[in-house]
Amino acid sequence: MNINEFGKEIIKKTEGKVDSIYFVACGGSLVDMYVSKYFLEAESARISTGLYPANEFDHVLPKKLSKKSIVFVCSHSGSTPESVNAAKIAQEHGAFTVGLTYNSKADLLKYSDEKIVYEWGNEEEVVNNPMAIMLNLTAMILDSVEGYSSLDKMENGFKLIDTVVSRAIDQVHDRTEKFANKYQNENMFYILGSGPSYGHAYGFAICSLMEMQWLNASAIHSGEYFHGPFEVTDKDVPYIVLESQGRTRPLDERALKFLNKYAEKVEVVDAKELGLDVIDDSVSEYFSPVLFYTILSEYRKQLSIIRQHPLDVRRYMGKVDY
Repeated sequence: MNINEFGKEIIKKTEGKVDSIYFVACGGSLVDMYVSKYFLEAESARISTGLYPANEFDHVLPKKLSKKSIVFVCSHSGSTPESVNAAKIAQEHGAFTVGLTYNSKADLLKYSDEKIVYEWGNEEEVVNNPMAIMLNLTAMILDSVEGYSSLDKMENGFKLIDTVVSRAIDQVHDRTEKFANKYQNENMFYILGSGPSYGHAYGFAICSLMEMQWLNASAIHSGEYFHGPFEVTDKDVPYIVLESQGRTRPLDERALKFLNKYAEKVEVVDAKELGLDVIDDSVSEYFSPVLFYTILSEYRKQLSIIRQHPLDVRRYMGKVDY
């Protein structure tokens, strides 16, 4: 998959006349978009943005949605009704739609001006997964509209990230097994994260633990931990801390310092320790969630094995009306 070619096509078809970019999806696909939305908010002076659960987008459209808007819609199956409808509505309002799916025959692609069928299954090759694809395209679009001085560093990060992820998988193998053994009987987890990685703290809670393991879980922004959530901290409550690379790392470190003093069940996943610091400091934070996704997938895999709860087992999803 040549992401540069997709980027050039999107830029050509939108003629650089972009004043807003919206990200719309459900569940894990929505989580994949968080870093791109965060990136635009942090780096763009002219492009407005928003991250929407598809069903909310369908009911409450952003007022600014127009022919100058790009709407990314992602659905792994390509048939999620809310997401398909969101792409249809966006097109009807003149927006340029970019559909991402694993399914080449997806309904979503009927309403996609740019169609991206991504690869899936190889955890060590993340550069062609939807999270990385959207981040890459967003950086290219930003550069075409107003310039982005770190685009070359971002492109180099995409060249390095697969190697970082592959090495990190080997690095965490033993600790993921120990984690699963230690926490197999827990039924509640808090996941802390900040910056562009907060999206994946949320994603690990709702998708990996709640959906795939039927465990109670809640994501807490590291910057909000001391504004209420830290009152439930004690030695019996498990915490997973995503320690990011980049500007918000001090938020994670502050929370971790407190947890190390008052809690006993704390698992740290540190992007710097796992090798992300080989990517330039000006962009490395945006690659933190790309790394965390794959590494936390190793955690959930080991947890599913020891709990004898396969990751694809569902109680309600796709089985009852909702």
